[in-house]
Amino acid sequence: MKTHNNYKNNLKSIAVFCASSDGVDSVIFEEAYYVGEYLAKSNIKLVYGGSKLGLMGQVAKGVLDNSGSATGVIPDFLKTKEVVHNGLTELITTKNMHERKLKMHDLSEGFIALPGGFGTLEELFEILTWGQLGLHKHPIGILNSNNYYDDLLEMMDKMVAKGLLKKSNMNLVLVANNIEELIDKMRHFEPMPVPKWMNKNQT
Repeated sequence: MKTHNNYKNNLKSIAVFCASSDGVDSVIFEEAYYVGEYLAKSNIKLVYGGSKLGLMGQVAKGVLDNSGSATGVIPDFLKTKEVVHNGLTELITTKNMHERKLKMHDLSEGFIALPGGFGTLEELFEILTWGQLGLHKHPIGILNSNNYYDDLLEMMDKMVAKGLLKKSNMNLVLVANNIEELIDKMRHFEPMPVPKWMNKNQT
């Protein structure tokens, strides 16, 4: 990971990706609430998927219980399938999932993945891909709560070892076991230069 003490990201708002289920690990469940609490006390606005269920709901509760700001972004079709959080600072409805991700990106200065399933991984890897392509320069963190992401991180290392993922792109992934350390890494993350081929296409 590329971090330098002389580089500082504002991180006024962070998008959090995580499960809409409670799961069976009480450590992960409790830590989701603490993430929200920490964001609120750090004056960092939460941007997330808009549900009051599962880990998503716990993060939002942690924010709101501590007088923080929480913005939910949810596609219209999911409103009939998920229990939407009605007590948020702001709730934004989008037409579809793609528009939802674009809106969350536009509202955020950083991204964090907490434990989750397919949806969480899809959001994480799409935002990583956008960073790899130079479409944004925001820090991306994985909160490895109770070692949840150990196997995924090992798989990423294998991608590098097999020559299918550049080490420089792997460096986009900031990892920590607690939110304090992760936010510190994100604040001091220095983005990669825009790929040369992107510059050529823009000239």
